[in-house]
Amino acid sequence: MRTVASLAVAGLLSGCVSLSEDGGFGTIQTVVNERTGKEARWVRNEADAESVRHMVTMLLAKPLSVEDAVQIALLSNAGLQASYGELGIAEGELVAASRFPNPRFSYLRARHADEVKVESILSFNILSLLTVPLATEAGKRRFEQVKAQTAGEALRVAADTRKAYYQALAAAEVARYLEQARSAAEASAELARRMAGIGNLPRLSQMREQAFYAETTAQLARARQAALSARERLTRLMGLWGEDARFALPERLPDLPGAPRELENAEQLAMEQRLDVRAARREAEMLAESLGLTRVMRLMNVFELGIVRVTETPEARKRGFEVGFDVPIFDWGGGRVARAESAYMQAANRIAETAVNARSEVREAYASYRSAYDVAKHYRDEIVPLRKKISDEVLLRYGGMLASTFELVADAREQVASVSAYMEALRDFWAAEADLQSALIGSGGGLGPAPGAGIATTPAPRGH
Repeated sequence: MRTVASLAVAGLLSGCVSLSEDGGFGTIQTVVNERTGKEARWVRNEADAESVRHMVTMLLAKPLSVEDAVQIALLSNAGLQASYGELGIAEGELVAASRFPNPRFSYLRARHADEVKVESILSFNILSLLTVPLATEAGKRRFEQVKAQTAGEALRVAADTRKAYYQALAAAEVARYLEQARSAAEASAELARRMAGIGNLPRLSQMREQAFYAETTAQLARARQAALSARERLTRLMGLWGEDARFALPERLPDLPGAPRELENAEQLAMEQRLDVRAARREAEMLAESLGLTRVMRLMNVFELGIVRVTETPEARKRGFEVGFDVPIFDWGGGRVARAESAYMQAANRIAETAVNARSEVREAYASYRSAYDVAKHYRDEIVPLRKKISDEVLLRYGGMLASTFELVADAREQVASVSAYMEALRDFWAAEADLQSALIGSGGGLGPAPGAGIATTPAPRGH
């Protein structure tokens, strides 16, 4: 009894872990705040829900900025809230692993005529007690891994929201510019119809104007649908519905920065900051602990020590102990060890793969970021100003009766097309900036092609 009690107390003191007050969420809050400057909340009761609701209402009271959108997503995204439940599961498993297994009590009573036999056994799995520290350490590593994965999920939602915000803004702005292009095409088509009706314009030219107007109308319909889809994607990421889904957005994208970010040590930053790299390392450490535990227990999974009391009338009561364990005759544990070794090597190779992919992804993201910046800057500094000068010149020629009405309308369409292309280039830059942040922290992302990508305004017809 003294031996069993001493072992039990030692095991409990060395491995006992209690549930934390925040369930490990404090780590998530710290990581999210450091990487995004925003607050993460885990809604676990009505008070939390009411507080989050108040914060979201305050943010939606004004036109939504990208930072407000990210904050709302971190507060209201139901899928993200569901992922926080993994913290509770992992911590529960950790606490369970740190506890000494309950003793086993068995009772036997047999009777024959006047003879009665009573046998009671209270047994303890001593081997499980001795392995509690190892199991607890493995549970801690698993808990840390879940924290890293959950923090990565929160950062992924933040990055996706940031990207979806710029896509929604750009899609709405492109749709507005296409409305201007359609208005110009409609006016040109109507003028061509009237002039053709009195014989002042060839029928072929009139049909070209009409075709351009029809194509622009179809493009506007696609652009409006793309704008709706982009807005709904942003709405889903922010977890909004009902009246909240009618949030207001600014009318234009943010201006291009004066200079792009310079990242000479992008790969090193990725290796230091990426959460997927940290999670892969923790997984390997956890499997290494599991491998050591498997090797210790390869020959014996159960070793029980029990206290026995036997009462058999009319004989005197007997006391003693019972020892029980598996006899390794058929299974020597080689299969379990081989499985654990393979799992560890698999995790080690995944670390290498994650590191290689991280370096490649950050290089690609930075190259896309710089390319998108250069393209948007070229549109802003070269193409759009040049189109403005051409438009001013055509307007002067029209005032001097050196240019026709159709030339003026066609030039207006070309100017709208160039501005729309600049808006798309600006959207691509901000999306690339969000992708670069994701690549540096390993938060995933991948919203797919931007809504409206590939929709280009038809160039104005020439030569008439």
